[in-house]
Amino acid sequence: MMQSVSGLAAAAVHGIDFELSNLGLGYGGKLALRGVSGQFAAGSMTAIVGPNGGGKSTLLKGLLGQLAPMQGSLRCRYPRAALGYLAQACEVERDFPISVEDFVSMGLWAQTGALGAVSDAQRAQISMALATVGLQGWQPRWIAELSGGQFQRMRFARLWVQNPPVILLDEPFTGVDEPSIDVLLQLLQQWHTRGRTVLAVLHDREMVEAFFPQALALAGTQLAWGASADVLPSLAARAGARRRA
Repeated sequence: MMQSVSGLAAAAVHGIDFELSNLGLGYGGKLALRGVSGQFAAGSMTAIVGPNGGGKSTLLKGLLGQLAPMQGSLRCRYPRAALGYLAQACEVERDFPISVEDFVSMGLWAQTGALGAVSDAQRAQISMALATVGLQGWQPRWIAELSGGQFQRMRFARLWVQNPPVILLDEPFTGVDEPSIDVLLQLLQQWHTRGRTVLAVLHDREMVEAFFPQALALAGTQLAWGASADVLPSLAARAGARRRA
């Protein structure tokens, strides 16, 4: 895994992208997550951590507007359509007959519309995005031909052309090879230094410590939220207490 950049300067923070107050979210009238209060500042980079079933993906769905609050409130600075989102890879149909270029071009829908033609300038954007993630020249290939790491690189390229102010990632490195992880972490850091807000559901504590200054720990409720150096020990202590119980 690549090493973090020493002394990386965070982008200037201007405002709050999400404000949560005693937020509760769930499905079918049953709460899956409750009691979440805090703010995601513009330009922040936050890892969302916790045990499986702890509400991490549920929180992302709430931030995206896919789930309405059952308790409390959630305010978003941007229209939801402006947010960039990468669902878990298992939720994406990899056998769909579409080329790499057409898949990445979906990041331009806000400009082209679902059926709009892609201009030469936009094709140049797609080429640059693919080169950025190490897939230059792959435009005509079918997405089914890609390995797991290549597939995830392609999905990041779609975010690159979308150029959203806020990027939400749900377990973006699961099943991805180490070279691809290094490339994608570098891209996340570039987005962060350019003032993008990055929120990622992660399980790798070492990665969180090295690359994510902020962390939010969830286990059906909010355990801790703040600097990763403060949040991760509280999560580890809770896991140890559960093992001893």
